[in-house]
Amino acid sequence: MGEIDPAFIQAIEHRPKQTIVEAGGIPLIDLSLLNDPDTSDDPRALAGLVAQIGDACKNWGFFQVINHGVSPGLLRGLLTAGKNFFDLPLEEKRKVRRDEENPLGYYDTEHTKNVRDWKEVFDFMADNGTVKPASYEPADQEHQKLINQWPEYPPQLREACEEYGRNVEKLSYKLLELISMSLGLPAKRFNGFFKEQISSIRLNHYPPCPTPELALGVGRHKDPGALTVLAQDDVSGLEVKRKADGEWIRVKPIPDSYIINVGDIVQVWSNDNYESAEHRVVVNSERERFSIPFFFNPSYYTIVKPIEELINDENPAKYKEYNWGMFLSMRKNGNFKKLEVENLQIHHFKITYYGRFHLKYCTYNMM
Repeated sequence: MGEIDPAFIQAIEHRPKQTIVEAGGIPLIDLSLLNDPDTSDDPRALAGLVAQIGDACKNWGFFQVINHGVSPGLLRGLLTAGKNFFDLPLEEKRKVRRDEENPLGYYDTEHTKNVRDWKEVFDFMADNGTVKPASYEPADQEHQKLINQWPEYPPQLREACEEYGRNVEKLSYKLLELISMSLGLPAKRFNGFFKEQISSIRLNHYPPCPTPELALGVGRHKDPGALTVLAQDDVSGLEVKRKADGEWIRVKPIPDSYIINVGDIVQVWSNDNYESAEHRVVVNSERERFSIPFFFNPSYYTIVKPIEELINDENPAKYKEYNWGMFLSMRKNGNFKKLEVENLQIHHFKITYYGRFHLKYCTYNMM
């Protein structure tokens, strides 16, 4: 990526601190119950697991899981294939470059919060051939079919990506059902939203940065989807803003674990019972870092709104409904260039109540 230029430099208030605050007390949840036929039908044990998930979602917005049922060999194989891809010359990687017309493939100039990220990525859909709205304009009824772009080398990359995606998708459904139960809902209450899901997977590569005190691998943000299932190598870099005091804390990598982020959609579905966690990625001057997030997202035509079972007169809906596919299309528009306005966020659909009356803070029509 060469020497750093001003496009990478964060505003002073958003630059990473030079002192690391190690994460303490982050929920670490053992999912072995779900993969053991001798204990999976134990209602008391399941209730305990559901309670752990609920506490983590409410108090942290993220947690780590172990004994999750995904073979460690799948992740190691994908990390190796991904590294082989990122080691290719830039002109080779750009043969499968993504753009505003095709948002899948290689990219090295992504922006977060209108500042360029110190990273390069390779994006693909969990379900090849996914359909989504062509634009975020409500009057535009055209749809776009998304086709994964696969490089010629390394030849094992496609198979490694597809097999990994199938297995992490199964884990994502298990987590979704646990979250549903933790809200007092039936286990499969959310599953119907994912019949034609637009889940995606990203290979992240963070090269060493000559001035890590000025730049970020990924700027501060919240994930807009339902859940993010993140795998990472042994190089730390993920930081999460702790809700208790707003401090940025470093998440220590645990071998063969996954970090689970509650996304904005779960925040809206839960009507703010759960809140998505703000996070960022710091870089260093000595070691490259790799991570693989699986973004578990519902179908493009899903209308996102608080679940009706969770709202009543005492706890009214806190969000105006919006179309997920159009929301995502508008969010991705800010990935390719610096915008003069804030990127679309769920707070733009927030409803504020004053006594018996309410005011809808909504500047977008996504229906």
